[in-house]
Amino acid sequence: MPNKGDVHVVPSNKGWRVEIEGTGGARSTHKTQAEAAQTARRIARQNKTELLIHGRNGKVRDRSTYGNDPRRTKAKPYARSTR
Repeated sequence: MPNKGDVHVVPSNKGWRVEIEGTGGARSTHKTQAEAAQTARRIARQNKTELLIHGRNGKVRDRSTYGNDPRRTKAKPYARSTR
């Protein structure tokens, strides 16, 4: 069964790593950030989780949600009183 943790693309000494939260290590290592992002995007879609792409400074520079995103749920419209 695949791990359902968020998928991260992070810089490393050997290029760019794809990591899944809760697995304790790199899933794969790639020469370029674009290659790592492509692999990570596929994994996040399969697992219906979030993809976070970090820059060389370690800060998140892009994120995409491929599962249930609670920020996108529509709030119920305010019901006005008819009094």
